[in-house]
Amino acid sequence: MKRIQFEEHGKSSVLNIVTTNPPVLLANQLLVETKASGLNHLDLWIRRGLPGLNIPLPHVPGSDAAGVIVGMGSDVEGWSVGDEVVVQPGTFCGSCAACLDGKEDMCPSYGILGETETGIQQQYVALPESSLGKKPKNLSFSEAAALPLSALTSWNMLKNRAGLIAGETALILGAGSGVGVMAIQIAKYLGARVIATGGTEQKRDLASRLGADEVLNHREAGFGKQVKQLTEKRGADVVFEHIGEATWGESLKALAIGGRLVTCGATTGISGSVNLQHLFFKRQSILGSTMGSVADFQQCLKLADEGVLKPVLDKVLPFGQVKAAHDQLEFHHAFGKVVLEGWS
Repeated sequence: MKRIQFEEHGKSSVLNIVTTNPPVLLANQLLVETKASGLNHLDLWIRRGLPGLNIPLPHVPGSDAAGVIVGMGSDVEGWSVGDEVVVQPGTFCGSCAACLDGKEDMCPSYGILGETETGIQQQYVALPESSLGKKPKNLSFSEAAALPLSALTSWNMLKNRAGLIAGETALILGAGSGVGVMAIQIAKYLGARVIATGGTEQKRDLASRLGADEVLNHREAGFGKQVKQLTEKRGADVVFEHIGEATWGESLKALAIGGRLVTCGATTGISGSVNLQHLFFKRQSILGSTMGSVADFQQCLKLADEGVLKPVLDKVLPFGQVKAAHDQLEFHHAFGKVVLEGWS
């Protein structure tokens, strides 16, 4: 079988397609033929190398995938060969208190396929039942592969961590990103007023089409003040952050009294200062979030099946053009998700 891997960290040129043996299927695993794989900024970070994260090389990247079951271990029940599936990207022990309570993302050994574990950008991958969900029938393989990590992350951030409820105002940064696309749709589903931001006119138009009530440019100075103006000086109840250093200060300025800023990433840098006096005086909260539980994953698939969540695709390229796919996401301001599909 073919798989994508890199033997050293660096630019997209370190990515190669190699031929290797198919995985050995264990009794509790299913063998999935990977039809499509969505890219995330996580793939770029892992390829370039993350400080403090030492992964064995060569490494197979990829967290998101959709495919077809082609084999099953002897202990597997409830699945059939030919079932179309979506990969749940989180890994966990399954036996700790958090896992037994259905909070797998709080497991001390929680990891992510393609980051702490071997990824799924290979023709065949062996996975446990907990790593799979049924593909929504209304989505193509490419659309389904664009869903898992972004939808799961956004749902957990808005519903569980920030506790967004109907009638509140949510500021969603980065409307054109994978998580931004999902966050706008989730916030509207939860009944919130959505103020979104986009760095280009095209991305701001996308935010409006997805249902955002107002759209701002986060590359312009003072978008925090604009949020206050749009909310009669109150600010946003929830700020959905993932851009990081470039927008952090304005995101805090946009936050209402009692507001919650929730963040899952920092694509422009990891530094961000906080005025502690403002934080405690305004009773605000800053929340970190990564991924979500298996139940959250299944909820996202249900919402996609109902047409509530609709992935937006920027480009679909063959697996053989993985270097171009990475460059598209890294340098060309991808408008939605970049997806790999087709091994030939």
